[in-house]
Amino acid sequence: MYELIFWGALFIVLVIAESISLQLVSIWFAVGSAAAFIASLFHAPILVQIILFLVISTLLLIFTRPIVCKAKATHKPTNADAVIGKEGVVTEKIDNLRGVGRVQVDGLSWNARSEDNLIIEKDAVIQIGRIEGVTVFVKEVKASN
Repeated sequence: MYELIFWGALFIVLVIAESISLQLVSIWFAVGSAAAFIASLFHAPILVQIILFLVISTLLLIFTRPIVCKAKATHKPTNADAVIGKEGVVTEKIDNLRGVGRVQVDGLSWNARSEDNLIIEKDAVIQIGRIEGVTVFVKEVKASN
């Protein structure tokens, strides 16, 4: 009876931890605890339950985690990546210290920060170096003589 409660509670805790972290860390152990829970329903000895938990959790971890990690690591470019390297115009003075600045690129307005922490005045021409979230990091394009 106590084993049933233990494995059920462990399963619930691990599923909650997984849903909070979203890192696919505890899901393997949640499945192992579910197997041990089922074994306890059939009154399997505690040693069998523990072995089931350890073996199933370990096998899942060894054989499925690399596949999942590889799938998660694949970078999926977005349409936003298309603006990297493009030029635009500053519509609101960029000042990293004050956390302000906006630019217009391809008809879209972006939060902007200076890559080199320099203040860039309104109407200056900039080039986008990178994107972090919804903020573009830019450098001013100096006019050539």
